[in-house]
Amino acid sequence: MIQAQFHRLKNNQINFIEISGHAESGPYGQDLVCAAVSALSIGTINSLTELVQLDLEIEMDQENGGYLSARLPESQTDEQEQAAQTLLESLLLSLNSVQEESPEYIKITQIK
Repeated sequence: MIQAQFHRLKNNQINFIEISGHAESGPYGQDLVCAAVSALSIGTINSLTELVQLDLEIEMDQENGGYLSARLPESQTDEQEQAAQTLLESLLLSLNSVQEESPEYIKITQIK
């Protein structure tokens, strides 16, 4: 099962995400849940670094796969903060849609 955690600050802003595990909803290379989660999360990270120009603290298990974490920097402009929150809330919304369709393969939690 994929576990996705969204960590929020006291002001309700997402500052850290952690995604781990494998869906195992199909054979390797045909796991649609894993493919969806990977595409959504990597797309969001790429957008945060390239479009919003944030220097994220990123950890990935490139050997075994199945792990990604990203922490926003403490220092951001107001525009960067607003764009980052829009992208992260969009990721949460999209992953929630995946969870609704396949609740046995992904679990999302929000931590304050």
